[in-house]
Amino acid sequence: MKTLSGEKLQKELERLEAMKEYEYTYEACSFICGIDEAGRGPLAGPVVAGAVILPKDCQILYLNDSKKVSEKKRELLFDEIRGKAVSYGIGVVGPGRIDEINILQATYEAMREAVSQLQPAPEILLNDAVTIPGIDLMQIPIVKGDAKSVSIAAASILAKVTRDRMMVEYDALYPEYGFVKHKGYGTAVHIQALKEHGPCPIHRRSFIKNFV
Repeated sequence: MKTLSGEKLQKELERLEAMKEYEYTYEACSFICGIDEAGRGPLAGPVVAGAVILPKDCQILYLNDSKKVSEKKRELLFDEIRGKAVSYGIGVVGPGRIDEINILQATYEAMREAVSQLQPAPEILLNDAVTIPGIDLMQIPIVKGDAKSVSIAAASILAKVTRDRMMVEYDALYPEYGFVKHKGYGTAVHIQALKEHGPCPIHRRSFIKNFV
């Protein structure tokens, strides 16, 4: 990523500082964990959750909600986050389980899995808009948290990049659906392929009833 200088660098540092509001609010906690997911909406593939504990003094330029960051930048941020994090976890729940328990419960399951991988364990969770059942920790749900907290933004990048890479691998197995382009979301191209070829093993049966 290109280096910033002068006024642009100052603006970026100010933006990141504003995104530490919640981290500063709860700075008495040694280990603050951000949590977010990718893949609640698609017709195919898993839902993936990221959980990240960043060091207190951590600075990662361009860190933002994964939807606001280009694919190329996300890939670079993915490596930087993993390199700088105190700890991180990634939880994956597949389409069969999503059909079995519904997407919200599957998302919670992926989040619990991601949190369970953290070492040291967090003292507080900053979540993107949800409160996760079955976790005995203080949780702060923040609406649009991936744009308001550096910890949640980092989690959103890990979840998004992990899921996108999985969908690229699935594209090699099931090339007729175009997963590499739409990552399983319900685009016109994807829906047309579904109608032509029927579902493949990674389609969420509970999501595609209207198309097949």
